[in-house]
Amino acid sequence: MVKYCLGAAKITLCRQPAGGVSEIFFIFYTINNIKLRLKMVVTKNGLMEHDTRKEMEQEVAVCRALFEKKTRDYGTSWRILRLPSLTDQIFIKANRIRSIQESGENRVGDDIRDEFVAMVNYAVMALIQGERSKAEGESLELPLEETMTLYDEQVKRILDLMMDKNHDYGEAWRQMRVSSMVDLILMKLLRIKQIEDNEGKTLVSEGVEGGYMDIVNYSLFCLVRLTEENTIS
Repeated sequence: MVKYCLGAAKITLCRQPAGGVSEIFFIFYTINNIKLRLKMVVTKNGLMEHDTRKEMEQEVAVCRALFEKKTRDYGTSWRILRLPSLTDQIFIKANRIRSIQESGENRVGDDIRDEFVAMVNYAVMALIQGERSKAEGESLELPLEETMTLYDEQVKRILDLMMDKNHDYGEAWRQMRVSSMVDLILMKLLRIKQIEDNEGKTLVSEGVEGGYMDIVNYSLFCLVRLTEENTIS
């Protein structure tokens, strides 16, 4: 058992022989007082097998916990925001990450992980807004339990989509740089902004909903990659 302390994350690495051709590594890490477990299987030829759904759910747990705490503090005041406002909030977060990556300087000092978490939550808010705004006359304030149920429903849809795409693309994202995925998030945002400026009219695009779902998945991919990089280092 080996223990690491990297910034706000406390990580413990445990190695367990699995018999046959594999060994299992359990990585226990704590971020913002949330305890998570990541399981990786490494074969004798050096290939690493991942439990992708589990890894994504671990990162979602961090995002969800923060979302719930803020909902307890502020209620659902974010529901006053129109979709373009939420899009712009995500754009600000993604643009800050890219600026830090390009300059190599982080003057504010906030961990970029926090920005990816924020993008996940803002995009989920946008998906909820896209559905709930259709209900005319509904109060902006929603009960906590209902809000978290809506959050969980959206996340399940997003993770199901991720697993389907992962099957088809063979987890190609694991070979991508975090900076490249940030660029893809910005590209999705520019497309969403264009659709919004066109009042939602598209010719061949899947629309803003698909864009928000992709932003959540790319943000979660980045969080998984950052966790892996911190663990290895």
